[in-house]
Amino acid sequence: MVVEIENLVKEFKERKAVNNVNISIKEGEIFGFLGPNGAGKTTTINALVGLTSPNSGSIRILGDSTAKHRKKVNKNIGLVPQDIAIFEDLKAKENVEFFGRLYGLRGTELKERVQAALEFTGLWDRRKEYPKKFSGGMKRRLNIACAIVHQPKLIIMDEPTVGVDPQSRNHILRSIVELNKRGSTIIYTSHYMEEVEEVCGNIAIMDNGEVIAQGTSDELKKLISSEKRMDITLKKVTQYLIDELNQIDGIKSCTVENQIMTILYEQKNDLFLSLVIETITKYNAEIIAIDVENPSLEDVFLTLTGKKLRD
Repeated sequence: MVVEIENLVKEFKERKAVNNVNISIKEGEIFGFLGPNGAGKTTTINALVGLTSPNSGSIRILGDSTAKHRKKVNKNIGLVPQDIAIFEDLKAKENVEFFGRLYGLRGTELKERVQAALEFTGLWDRRKEYPKKFSGGMKRRLNIACAIVHQPKLIIMDEPTVGVDPQSRNHILRSIVELNKRGSTIIYTSHYMEEVEEVCGNIAIMDNGEVIAQGTSDELKKLISSEKRMDITLKKVTQYLIDELNQIDGIKSCTVENQIMTILYEQKNDLFLSLVIETITKYNAEIIAIDVENPSLEDVFLTLTGKKLRD
């Protein structure tokens, strides 16, 4: 195993940010890490990289205890943090050189690794420019170059596509897959469920400091396989309508975003759909379109946590 987290607990005052978490990540995996804000993801990642000390439990990376061999462990980790961590008063090449030296690279090896990291992220031609001239997506790619210059065996990417343009987003996702093909194990967190489904094999869902579900995308969807999803586009939606729909037997959740009402349900009888439509009509919410689908990973997340991922 590349990562073994056992019975991890981290408390802040009287709140348990991480409560008895157990996660194992095999070599060569792209492991998705999902959870609403405050679920405990960032605290768990901070414990992995040594930015916080757990109250109890253990973490082993590539067989080494992080409590006993932190310096050795960190040489095998590359972190792409959610908040961009680069120096805008250093040129792109100088940024990558700086991080390379932190990991002990020197001389010819440093020079070759810096060029390889910048070429990989598509920034070699911009190496002499200052990041303050870069777009948000280019800064993210420079952040990745800094994280991979020492060729780590474990790469942790925390929301690497937040605020980037579509071209940079696609470049980053392709980079993740390519880094994995080259032998890196990757932990990937994102607020974009479609990204997680696209690149991740195994996925853990955290909520309230605990791992509440874990498995492949298909395995997680089977957790609510008896449920269906109905998207209803309406002209007018009120909270009263949502509250009444949530009282209908069989409806697991009813949420609204951009005039589209999403209902997760188990159909209990043949009158279910007509009862839903009758309730909507009662509140003069004109129906524009109805679409019934099988559950998505987003639906699994909503059912298990009661929240949308981007909330």
